[in-house]
Amino acid sequence: MKPFTKTEKSWMLYDSGTSAHSVIISTAVFPLFFKAAAEDAGIEAANSTAYLGYTVAIATFILAILAPILGTIADYEGMKKKMFGFFSLLGVTFTAFLTFVPGEHWLLLLIFYTIAAIGASGSNVFYDAFLVDVTEESRMNRISSRGFAIGYIGSTIPFIVAIAIIILAQEEILPLSTPTASKMAFFITAVWWLGFSLPMLRNVAQKHFRPREPRLIVNSFKRLGETLSEIKEYRALFLFLLAYFFYIDGVGTIITMSTAYGSDLGIESTTLLIILFVTQVVAAPFAILFGRLADRFSGKKMLYVGIIIYIIVCVYAYFMKSALDFWILAMLVASSQGGIQALSRAYFARMVPKEKANQFFGFYNIFGKFASVMGPLLVGLTSQLTGKSNIGVFSLVILFLIGMILLARVPNEEEAVSIVSGGDGSKDAAL
Repeated sequence: MKPFTKTEKSWMLYDSGTSAHSVIISTAVFPLFFKAAAEDAGIEAANSTAYLGYTVAIATFILAILAPILGTIADYEGMKKKMFGFFSLLGVTFTAFLTFVPGEHWLLLLIFYTIAAIGASGSNVFYDAFLVDVTEESRMNRISSRGFAIGYIGSTIPFIVAIAIIILAQEEILPLSTPTASKMAFFITAVWWLGFSLPMLRNVAQKHFRPREPRLIVNSFKRLGETLSEIKEYRALFLFLLAYFFYIDGVGTIITMSTAYGSDLGIESTTLLIILFVTQVVAAPFAILFGRLADRFSGKKMLYVGIIIYIIVCVYAYFMKSALDFWILAMLVASSQGGIQALSRAYFARMVPKEKANQFFGFYNIFGKFASVMGPLLVGLTSQLTGKSNIGVFSLVILFLIGMILLARVPNEEEAVSIVSGGDGSKDAAL
């Protein structure tokens, strides 16, 4: 961390907080805790799964609609830090509140989970947009990649502690029930997240902004409408977002559906958790490697590398038959999942008009959120029609190929920066 400034370090460290929420609350502990609580309340398994799915969809939809509006407001002087602080503290608070909800109140659990998820995703909109404030354009690949790496490593610490407490409670080594142990995991996550929010709140400041105006909210809606009406002036940005929509959909689908696919192969849940943990650890150095290689060969070329690796993953999944195959698949995913996400963020940050960074990262968030719908739908429909889940995973190759074709039409970083800044007199001349 020595080569980095205090501001860059503070920004990178925040990823450890939201990554812990993603792993422990969204992926590992809360879904199992909720399923058990719903069962105790007499809710059938199929219904509880549906309710959890509806909750995730509602949280995603709410934030996707709000993101560009909130981002436009945050572009005004002094607003970005306030918006970031509000959403991060909202997420931390309601993650902690999960600790105190009685297990039989399954609906209240879902409500608190939804608010915490909105806090996590909302804070990430402004966290991503702060990349233009914390570092120079020439360092964005490296800083963004290091942030993802720290997030992967940092999230494993509370994850290990949480899983250890739950296992020790299940084995009756600790005098705790499994639900109580799970609640302790929620509280640990909240404290961890809060701890990594404080450096951001203390040391990171908004450098690029628009001057305050009267009727701030009304004018924010007007500015958002103006941007949408001027899409042709930002063709490179929106073409990149379209490419991102397709390939990040494939990335997200593989991440979210990997455990279900592993279960179809007969891999035990304990083994799947171990693979998830190892994937987090392996992904960290590869995220850093992608950042360094992007500085040498360009971010766009490394995005191609990440997409090609994911195409290989989809092809390999078609022939996968054993737990060893799943391990190999997971390590392939780990080699590129952090890199492709980090470089996408850095590429976009270098292209956006700095005084509109929050607004454009709101659109970035929308494309990322709604991208999480098409991939699972494609896998589900293909698997049902063919009766084979491996063909369902293989079908994701379509998304990666479309994303790669669209990305080929996006200007390289230096050219895109010149276009956005008007350096050649035309914002869409390269296209």
